[in-house]
Amino acid sequence: MTEVASLANRLIEAPSVTPATGLVFDVMEAMLAPLGFEIHRFTRGEGDPGSEEAPVENLFAIRRGPEGSKHFSFAGHLDVVPPGDGWTSAPFAPEVRGELLHGRGAVDMKGAIACMVKAVKHVPQDAGTISFIITGDEEGPALHGTRALIDYMNEQGIRPDLCLVGEPTSVNRLGDMMKIGRRGSVNIWLTVEGTQGHVAYPHLADNPLPKLVAMLAELDALDLDHGTDWFQPSNLEITEIEVGNPAHNVIPAKARARISIRFNDLHSGASLSERVGSIAEKHGGSALPIISGEPFLTPPGEFSQIIADAVKAETGIEPEASTSGGTSDARFLRAVCPVIEFGLCNATMHKTDEAVALADLDTLSRIYTRIAKAALAMD
Repeated sequence: MTEVASLANRLIEAPSVTPATGLVFDVMEAMLAPLGFEIHRFTRGEGDPGSEEAPVENLFAIRRGPEGSKHFSFAGHLDVVPPGDGWTSAPFAPEVRGELLHGRGAVDMKGAIACMVKAVKHVPQDAGTISFIITGDEEGPALHGTRALIDYMNEQGIRPDLCLVGEPTSVNRLGDMMKIGRRGSVNIWLTVEGTQGHVAYPHLADNPLPKLVAMLAELDALDLDHGTDWFQPSNLEITEIEVGNPAHNVIPAKARARISIRFNDLHSGASLSERVGSIAEKHGGSALPIISGEPFLTPPGEFSQIIADAVKAETGIEPEASTSGGTSDARFLRAVCPVIEFGLCNATMHKTDEAVALADLDTLSRIYTRIAKAALAMD
């Protein structure tokens, strides 16, 4: 087993179902401290386990270069989704079978973090400042994770020049895709109040369902946009309809629904929430939006070219610059500095028997070394 695979092994062996605290951060600290990093760990959240306020641990590590040098950050998360049942081997007992390392987090994203750690060993300290922005709350509510780390950096007057998030962006082979942006996300809960009554006496009741159906029909028919040069069209999806009426002969008093909108940079969460709210009100209902992220774009330029050059040098292929997929913590880091996501193949992330190719770990660590060196050498 190579050094980077051994590092991934150590991280996978530390169970860290979101929200992560404790052991996995001990392992991370033990990896970085010998490399000259100053390490700050802190916990946010004081709620009960399983709640959105459950405690979350975060780690910020920095190895300072010469005064005035560039500052490059690696960012990622040590928490993982619950493993579920049906694994061939225990999810937190990493196992090599053939050319693959199996275990929860192998791809998303303990494998990539291991590659980052291995990569910085080959970046001289006098090349510039390198930091790690590592959370235990990316797969969960993301309330006390990267946002808390950004608050900490602001308090300390720390501001990276560039940031790479190690999400598994590759699709068919390592290096075929990087994410230069992501769409925004807003979920909106819709409610229509009525008056309960007997179905045989509808004039004595007020059925909220026809109003909700009309509201959803108008929302579903919206043509939000046709996409942009870098973003696919925004899409609105109806994700839940709920009445909770156990009786066949009762007109319900209330009907609810939920929609989810993934939107490009032609919109904001606020503008879409206002638009949906107006339609809901028109049909006698109300809307409660929760915006989980705004769209962002790091336009193709020197940073994306650095990544493309590093990938081509190690794999011979040119990565596609994309904004597809869901959200990541890059939606928060965008407020700090230009950010791009690049990492392992995503075919098995969140799946049973999650696995990473051993060869990809070695290749990605070399790519990350090239990226860090080139980013620190930028004018």
